Amino acid sequence: MTSPSSRGEPLYRSLYVQVLFGIACGILLGYAAPSTGEAMRPLGDGFIKLIKMLIGPIVFSTVVVGLARMGAMKQAGRIGWRAFVYFEVVSTLALIIGLIVVSIVKPGIGLNIDASKFDASAVSAYAKQSHELTTVGFLLNIIPTSFVSAFAQGEILQVLLVSVLFGLALLTLGDRGKPLVDLIDNVSHTFFGIVGLIMRLAPVGAFGAMAFTVGKYGVGTLLSLGKLMAAVYITCALFITLVLGGIAMLTGFSLLKLLRYLREELVIVLGTSSSESALPTLMEKLERAGVPKRVVGLVVPTGYSFNLDGTSIYMTMAAIFVAQASGVDLSLRDQLAVLGILLLTSKGAAGVTGSGFVTLAATLSAIPSIPIAGLALLLGVDRFMSEARAITNLIGNAVATLAVARWTGTLDLVQVGHTLDGHGGHDGGRTSDTEPSGVLKKSA
Repeated sequence: MTSPSSRGEPLYRSLYVQVLFGIACGILLGYAAPSTGEAMRPLGDGFIKLIKMLIGPIVFSTVVVGLARMGAMKQAGRIGWRAFVYFEVVSTLALIIGLIVVSIVKPGIGLNIDASKFDASAVSAYAKQSHELTTVGFLLNIIPTSFVSAFAQGEILQVLLVSVLFGLALLTLGDRGKPLVDLIDNVSHTFFGIVGLIMRLAPVGAFGAMAFTVGKYGVGTLLSLGKLMAAVYITCALFITLVLGGIAMLTGFSLLKLLRYLREELVIVLGTSSSESALPTLMEKLERAGVPKRVVGLVVPTGYSFNLDGTSIYMTMAAIFVAQASGVDLSLRDQLAVLGILLLTSKGAAGVTGSGFVTLAATLSAIPSIPIAGLALLLGVDRFMSEARAITNLIGNAVATLAVARWTGTLDLVQVGHTLDGHGGHDGGRTSDTEPSGVLKKSA
């Protein structure tokens, strides 16, 4: 996945330049011919589906090989609980930052929308799903109906559970399981090869997704809720710069260099509005940068469900925005109640289609003073804000993986610095799961 331009090849052959060109063409088509642009949606949806069909097998093979070659079962628990603590702390911080900014900027003040005129039917489906977001239901949903159904339904948490159990079982088999581990490892290389082929279609996918967004919703939609959009984008930028930048500095790497290293993934996410479209190549690049396979395999897929920093920022800002636009005066206690509910519902929506709106519906349902039908205000511009959420989620999970690896004492900082400086990775772009020579000597 090294950029062609870094090898002296023409700039137009660089994937991120091609994707940027596709995004620009999509915006122009959607603006000039809205109906034609809207018809381009299958191109974006098709690309995302191609990527999603490989997420299950890639997560399975990466986690299984990483755990099976770990050498000590307790390390899986150590990585898991530290990742969970990190996710809780950082995602909570994201929720708090979103609450503070929306309370200061007040993007909904002055709209004076009559709640009785909201189109409740537009959000009825999300409200219905929100009633299904119970803790017990969420936990039971992690357990697949069968081994195969986890992959057939594409539920990341279900695939992760199956993968962890399979990997730990192979670990207990010792040498008897080694041939199967080697086979799965070779299969994983094949899957990443398929990803490389699919990524050639990324410019087409970005073109279709952006043309549809601009064509369907129109640039004019941005004006009415421009203050909210600007607040969300600025808040995400500040979170990335200050919070994630600070974590990166404490971990021992440069956030700017990481962003440059992941520039192809960032523009793909920008064009498709989906962080999942870059999940396979993100895992590959983090391994190449010096993060052990077992850490990447556990932290990245789990983070895509529990460490959605951009989504957390958006949800608090959107919930308070609806209250402001509806003329509902929330006290500090009410705002803290919204924050507390979001701390729970934001985890319960993991893996649910349209999870942002489902979570917001669940939150507003628990606060009668805020009209749940007010979510209809956001339907027109939600797609335009999804880019900020998705990019923040991607960067947040990349930083989380490096930070957890450092916390567990398995991060090869020498290799990280070497790779982020543009000197490539070892093992042909795929790291082995043996401890790297430059690993930190840090106690658990």
